[in-house]
Amino acid sequence: MKHFLITMAGVFAGLVIFRIGIPFVLVAMAAGAAGPAPLPAHAVLQLDLRETITDQDPGNPLVSLGRRSLSVMSVIEALKRAETDGRVRGVLVRLPEGGMEPGAADELRLAFLRLRVAGKPVFAHSQGVYPSAMAPMTYMLGASADELWMQPGATLQATGISTEDVFLKRFFDKYGVVADFEQRYEYKNAVNGYLQDDYTAAHKESQLSWMTSVYESAINSAARDRKQAPAVLRANLEAGPYAAEQARANGLIDKVGQVREAEQALLKRAGDNAEMVDFGDYQRARKERDHATRSVGSIAVIEAEGPIVTGRDGGANPFQGGSTVYSDDVSEAFYDAAKAKDVKAIVFRVNSPGGSDTASEQILAGVRAAKAAGKPVVVSMGTYGASGGYWIASEASSIVAEPTTLTGSIGVFGGKFALGPALARYGVDLRETQVGGAYADAFSMGKPFTTDDRAAFAGWMDRIYDNFVARVAVGRKLSPERVREIAKGRVWTGAQAHELGLVDHVGGFYEAVEQARVLAKLEGVPHLKRMSPSASPLEALQQALGVSATSMRTLAAAAWVMGDPKAQAVMDELASARMRSQGALVLAPMPIR
Repeated sequence: MKHFLITMAGVFAGLVIFRIGIPFVLVAMAAGAAGPAPLPAHAVLQLDLRETITDQDPGNPLVSLGRRSLSVMSVIEALKRAETDGRVRGVLVRLPEGGMEPGAADELRLAFLRLRVAGKPVFAHSQGVYPSAMAPMTYMLGASADELWMQPGATLQATGISTEDVFLKRFFDKYGVVADFEQRYEYKNAVNGYLQDDYTAAHKESQLSWMTSVYESAINSAARDRKQAPAVLRANLEAGPYAAEQARANGLIDKVGQVREAEQALLKRAGDNAEMVDFGDYQRARKERDHATRSVGSIAVIEAEGPIVTGRDGGANPFQGGSTVYSDDVSEAFYDAAKAKDVKAIVFRVNSPGGSDTASEQILAGVRAAKAAGKPVVVSMGTYGASGGYWIASEASSIVAEPTTLTGSIGVFGGKFALGPALARYGVDLRETQVGGAYADAFSMGKPFTTDDRAAFAGWMDRIYDNFVARVAVGRKLSPERVREIAKGRVWTGAQAHELGLVDHVGGFYEAVEQARVLAKLEGVPHLKRMSPSASPLEALQQALGVSATSMRTLAAAAWVMGDPKAQAVMDELASARMRSQGALVLAPMPIR
C-alpha cells in the first residue's frame, strides 16, 4: 500500500506539472520566439530603471519568468546597438527613487555618454531622489543625460552617502553566545559586528576610505557632465534637500515637469513622427547578424555574479531570485573558450563579493588554462570584485574596474558561533560524542574553540591568506611584501586599486572589450560570443524536477496519451535539444561592507 501511494503521488505530481507547469514554460518560450512588434521607423526608447536591476542576466531562464527585471549587461548591450541603429532617435530614462549600486550607475553612465556622442539624445526623468545609502549615484546617472527632469513637488535628497552597521557583541554577552572567529587581518571587518560593540579604528578607516572615494567619484562625474566645478556642485547638493523647483533654480536639474511632458519634449526633438517604444521590446528584437565583423574572430564573454561556491548549478529552486557563481560551471566555460578555435580572447565579467577559496582557485585554474592556450583574459568588474571575486581575477591578463567598484579585500575570515552556553541558560544542554582526532568536534556549536582547536584553525586561515597573497603577487607582478602591505583584508575602490597596481584600467565593460581586442591583436570590430554558464528553459525544468531527459520524455508521452496536446510540443523540444547536443577561503561568505 505504501509503495502504491508513493507511486500515485508521483503520477499525480507529474500530471500537475505537465498540465500547469509545462504549459507555463511553453507559453514563455513561445512568447520569446514570437518576438515583439516590429520597431517603428523612428523610435524613442523608454528605459525604466525603477525595476529590479542586477549586473547580469540569470543563467537559469526560469528565474525571470513572471516578473520584469533588468540587468546592466543586457541594457548596455542594447544601448550599444542603439548607437548605430538608425531607427533609434533617443532614450528616455526613468530614474529610481532610491540609490543605485555604484558599479551599475558607472556602467550605465558610460553607455548614456556614448549614446550622446553618437547623436542620440538622452533625457532622464525623476519622481524624486529620496534618502538612501547611495542616492548620489542616482543623481550622478541623471546628470549624465542631455536633460534631467523632475516631477513637480518631488524632492532631491542626495546630500551624501551613509551606511549603518549592527554590532551584536553586547547582546551576545548578555545571552551567552560566543562568536569564535579568526580574521586575516584587521581590515577584514565582515565579522566585526559579532566581535565588537563599535567600529575598530581599522574598520572605521576602511569604511571612510571607500565611502569617500565613491562619493567623490559621483560628485566629480556629475560635475563634469553638468559642466560645473565639483566643489560648487558638492556644496549645492549638501545644502539640500530641495523641492524640484528649488533644485531647478539652483542648477541641479534642467526641467520640472511630468513624465508625459518629458516624453513629448523628447519625441519632438526626435522628429519625423517618432514613437515611444518600451526598452524591453527593443532588447527582445532579433539582432541582425553582421557577418563582416565575424571574420576578425570572436571575444568570448564569461559572466560570474554572486557568492562563489563549489559545484554546479543544480537548479534546486529555479524560480528563486539571486545569483551564485558555481566553480564547476564557470571553470568549464573557460576550458570551452580555450578550445574554441574562433575565440581569440576572453572578457570575464565579475560581480562578486567573495566566497569559497577552493571554488575561487578552481575558477582561477580555468583562467590560467585560457591564457596558456594563447587567449588573453581581461576582467571587467561590476560593483564588486572583492575577496574571492578578486582571487579569480588576480592572474588575468588585464583587469578593468569601475571607479567605484569595491575590490581587493585580500583577506580571509572564518569561525563559528558557540551556542551551548546560551542554550544552557534555558535548560537546553548540548552533549557531544566523537571518535577520531581531537579536532573532529572543533566546529561543534556546543563550546568555543579549545586552545589546540584555535591553533589548528588559525593555521588553516594563515595558509589560505598566504595562498591569496601569492596569487596576487604573481598576477599583479608585485612582491609578496608589497601585497601584504596593501592587503590585510582592506577594501579599495577601483580608482584606489588602480593607483595601487591592483587593477590596470578604470572603465566599463566595453573598455575591457577594447583591451581584449588589443591584446589579441584583432583588427576591426570582433564578435562577442557569450559563453556564460546557462540552461535552456527545458533543461532548467529538468533540473528543477530532478528527473532525466528520458523520464521527461516518458512523462510527456503519458500526458500526451491522456489527451494533453501541449505535451506534444514538449516532446518536440526534447527531440530538438537532443539533436543540438549530438551536433554540436573560506573567504567572504557574506557581502562585504
